[in-house]
Amino acid sequence: MRALIQRVSWARVRVSGEIVGRIDEGLLVLLGVGNSDTLEDLNYLTEKIVHLRIFADEAGKLNLSLIDRGLPILAVSQFTLYADCRKGRRPYFGEAAPPDKAVEMYEQFCIALRNRGVHVEKGIFQAHMEVELCNDGPVTIWLDSSEK
Repeated sequence: MRALIQRVSWARVRVSGEIVGRIDEGLLVLLGVGNSDTLEDLNYLTEKIVHLRIFADEAGKLNLSLIDRGLPILAVSQFTLYADCRKGRRPYFGEAAPPDKAVEMYEQFCIALRNRGVHVEKGIFQAHMEVELCNDGPVTIWLDSSEK
């Protein structure tokens, strides 16, 4: 699984002009599911994301996690994180999971976050979404469970 994590002052996702998910301060997580991903990958990413110390403490040091601050996540599925652009000009998405597996893993990811006490807002799987955000810092982190 791959996740692009952005610390945000706010974020929202629209489908057909309607806001379907929104958060104030917290994390926007763009999540891609690969063909070979398992629950072990899901648990690894979930634990890593909620405990990353990427929020400032009283001294301004990045010492606090999402859990420490009690902040939410806006989770958006994004198969394009598996784009392979090494050959030609058209990205190849053969390593991305098929939709039935991807939606199951995406939903399980959101449940796993909620089970850890995180408020989760979501996009709509396979919908054309417009994602707006204010990246705070900016802080943007790439995680790939295959690199653990």
